Amino acid sequence: MVRSTHEFRSLLKAARTAGTPLLAVRTADPASAIAQVRSAVGDQTALLIWDLMSGLRGLNHAGKQVGTDRFGESTAIGPADCLATARRLEEEDAVLFLSNAHRFWNEPDVVQAIWNVRDPFKSGGQCLVMLCAPGATLPPELESDVMVVDEPLPAADELATLTIRLYEEAGLGAPTENDVASCVDALIGLAAFPAEQVLALALSKNGVDLDRLWERKRQTVEQTPGLSIWRGGETFDDIGGCDTIKRFLSAVLTGREAPRVIVFVDEIEKAFAGTGTDLSGVKTEMTGTMLSWMQDSNADGVVLIGPPGAAKSAIAKAAGNTAGIPTVSFDLSAMQSGIVGGSGERLRAALQVVDAISQGRSLWIATCNSIGSLPPELRRRFTLGTFFFDLPSSEERDAIWKIYLQKWDLEGELPKDEGWTGAEIKECCRKAWRLNLSIVDSAQYIVPVARSAADQIERLRQQASGRFLSASQPGVYEFGRDTAPIAGKRMFREATQ
Repeated sequence: MVRSTHEFRSLLKAARTAGTPLLAVRTADPASAIAQVRSAVGDQTALLIWDLMSGLRGLNHAGKQVGTDRFGESTAIGPADCLATARRLEEEDAVLFLSNAHRFWNEPDVVQAIWNVRDPFKSGGQCLVMLCAPGATLPPELESDVMVVDEPLPAADELATLTIRLYEEAGLGAPTENDVASCVDALIGLAAFPAEQVLALALSKNGVDLDRLWERKRQTVEQTPGLSIWRGGETFDDIGGCDTIKRFLSAVLTGREAPRVIVFVDEIEKAFAGTGTDLSGVKTEMTGTMLSWMQDSNADGVVLIGPPGAAKSAIAKAAGNTAGIPTVSFDLSAMQSGIVGGSGERLRAALQVVDAISQGRSLWIATCNSIGSLPPELRRRFTLGTFFFDLPSSEERDAIWKIYLQKWDLEGELPKDEGWTGAEIKECCRKAWRLNLSIVDSAQYIVPVARSAADQIERLRQQASGRFLSASQPGVYEFGRDTAPIAGKRMFREATQ
């Protein structure tokens, strides 16, 4: 996996030295990729480019000269015609770029034309560079003949250089180290062009508007299907109970190799349902892509399993704010496409953004209501463990009531709450505030999941017992020892207690 511009440029030089005739560069910024190739091969090499609107033209002096000599003035030709005449570049030191190649390479005449230039370019020393979108996949006819390279998104040092340059161009002088670090944090994960545009718009005579910068970054990241940045402000202090998982994640977030990004996957078992059995093969392909990426990236993660409302999602969303790092919501279903190969392309593009934002250090937190349908090979990639969230105990419910009573400035007698989840306590308080009801009256509009899904919870508990870690108590969860009651009576408490 190429992680830096230096590695990318070195790979391009090696490919050029080895006489690689067909190269596909997956990039979010084609202009940047062209510049990197130009830097790698030098201006003595003739550089030509074809695009749908302008046809074939030279990019540098040598390219313009070769274009005139070999192709004349008639350059308004299609991709297949361009490649068919590309053999005229024989005996030239030339690189030919094909813009938006993924839009054309599935057409029969284009795929044949690409294959036809392989041997002539190999013997003549030329190279066809196909510029394509992140995650694009080659047609089967070309998979064995084309070298695929991903251009990495700008690294932190490149964004720092960009920040210093834009500060000076805006007449603001040299930025402080803190200003540079703050700008880099907000820009990491963006391609070079949008990063420059976003930062330029956020600069003014008063300096940089970091809130505006972050909001523009969120909007840019969310243009990637399936990705969004969580905007909530909750931390672990806003969640009652779940002490063990909070201590564990706090240690991960502040320990060695601390993550730079939280990646939150909600209800992961539904996202990967059908792996190995779907007739289209889409889910199986996407699962394989995820497995390979997590292994190659050494990505760590935890799986949080339990009944709905037990604070699994709340813990995942609060982890980023607790550590002061962004939380990226990763929605696999939103990445699926009706176009053949489109789902895999979107997934790979999203993973590239995650890798860039995290700079290779991401913590994946996946929630799950039933782990039985989750592929075991995927679960093993979440190397930090699986935690079971049971219904909160009496002490945990006391802590949860205190948080939400304070949030909505409520007081009074509390209802019977055996078997209630944190989500139900929150909703009871919210209804009491919104409808101007007492807390006891508001409770009449709550049907606890412990009552509506009692059998499912019992099955989950038995499945988790002895197999998963407890989110509330130290060690492995044990059915009976760590089990909170589902039904029963409890004395009323005063909110002030």
